[in-house]
Amino acid sequence: MTTPGVRPARRVTTIADVARAAEVSRQTVSNALNAPHRVRPDTLARVNAAIERLGYRPDQSARSLRTGERRTIGYLAPVDDPFDPNPLMAGFLEALVDAAGAVGHHVLLLRPAAGERDVRAVIDGVVAARQVDGLVLADVLPDDPRAAHAARVGIPFAAFGRTGPGLPQHWADIDNVAATAEVARHLAARGHRRVAFVGVAATLPWLAARREGFHHEAARLGLSLAPAPPAGGLRALLRDPDRPTALATDNDLAALDIYEAARAEGLQVGRDLAVTGFHDTPLARHLHPPLTSMRLPLRTIATTVVTRLLAQLRSDAPVGAEGVELAAELVVRESSAGAAPGS
Repeated sequence: MTTPGVRPARRVTTIADVARAAEVSRQTVSNALNAPHRVRPDTLARVNAAIERLGYRPDQSARSLRTGERRTIGYLAPVDDPFDPNPLMAGFLEALVDAAGAVGHHVLLLRPAAGERDVRAVIDGVVAARQVDGLVLADVLPDDPRAAHAARVGIPFAAFGRTGPGLPQHWADIDNVAATAEVARHLAARGHRRVAFVGVAATLPWLAARREGFHHEAARLGLSLAPAPPAGGLRALLRDPDRPTALATDNDLAALDIYEAARAEGLQVGRDLAVTGFHDTPLARHLHPPLTSMRLPLRTIATTVVTRLLAQLRSDAPVGAEGVELAAELVVRESSAGAAPGS
């Protein structure tokens, strides 16, 4: 008998219910949830269909007590200026959450407390509290203290960016040299013979690699390389009678500076001057004209990083000894349309 106006409690679907519906054992359902690589594809499809039909939700707290896994990945985020956030890292975080969720994991965002710069304390805290199964790092440098300390304390980690010699090489990154070499070929195919590469000081390894890739390929193609202008020297470069007809950059914000300098000198980007960016941030699509830019495969990077992290947690899964290089994609828009003047 039920009390009027009181809805009976809904019975919770169990793993046994799923096993009966899919006509498999409870162990097979458990494998489908926790180690799908062990289950035949047709059986896995049948179990997943039963899970979806019955609305089964695994009890993650019970699983954590049983296996010691938290099903949580810690993302030790780069520290950005909140008034000048990095849109690339924001996109990577979104992709990371999706990649982790696809394999049943959550992402815990970690960052030093206000005024605290020692990331080692953050890592030590999550290790002591057993809050995460492993860490994901981004914007990694060869001598990165986060990677060095994570390796020292023995917590598994994977990185967006290359770790230095002597550290675990569980990273994924784009081939920056190949990316800007493709930009040089694109501009040459449009008839440009006098080109320049504009960017911030190449103190970061990925920026140095982008400059190297463009310069090397431009030289191989027989293009004339104009010297990079000093800070604030874009307008002088564009006033030069021997000015380049195409400018490549190592980030989209540098391209925005070129748009402004070209406008001040009475030049139209996409007609009088070709410009390319890097990162393909949302800004690129909204410039006038829209900016040709190199797009990073953030979702592929995130999936690769999560896969490499989880592989370290599974004794039956091989882990590669080397990092993974991925190709970026040149997205061609109107800023580099048309051939060079006189070509």
